[in-house]
Amino acid sequence: MAQYKRTAHRGKLLALMLSALFLAFGSFWLLQIMSSDGGVGPVNVGNDPDYIVENFSFVRMAETGKPRYVISGERLTHRPADNSSVIDKPVVQGLNTEHPPMTMTAQHALVSQNQNQVDLSGDVDIQRPGAANARPLRVRTEALTFLPDEDIAKTDRAIEMKVGTATAHGVGMVANNATQQVELGGRGKIVFPPRSAR
Repeated sequence: MAQYKRTAHRGKLLALMLSALFLAFGSFWLLQIMSSDGGVGPVNVGNDPDYIVENFSFVRMAETGKPRYVISGERLTHRPADNSSVIDKPVVQGLNTEHPPMTMTAQHALVSQNQNQVDLSGDVDIQRPGAANARPLRVRTEALTFLPDEDIAKTDRAIEMKVGTATAHGVGMVANNATQQVELGGRGKIVFPPRSAR
């Protein structure tokens, strides 16, 4: 009788172990199906952010290996679908040693890595210090596109510009920091301060 009880106990234990083994293999199979291409697919569907960084700063390098410009801000939200980043309170600083560097600030920025383009919006303020062959420059507008590789800033919005002691107002602008030239588009108005009496 005791031998029969031991055999029955072993049979139940064996059945229990086989059930657990089948469950383990079933879970593994389900996990493989869900993570494969034919399964449910990636969790991040569409253009949802894949990472967010607070109080960041990164440097963009030129093809020569030298730093080209640095972008910092309060918050960066990266979207993987189009490889773009939305920045709150951006600060874009040029690191070109051949010309006076431009510093740009705004409320927001959209950085397109694929197109190598930075679109600034909201209280855009550009400042460039003076140099031996260039007067100090300050431009204010509501939206502006910066092309880092060309070192060009352009807008089709109304601008207020100050070059040295002269001020200008107009609609549209292209500022080429590489050539130190600024072109105003459309109708504008330039005001030169009166000459000081000798």
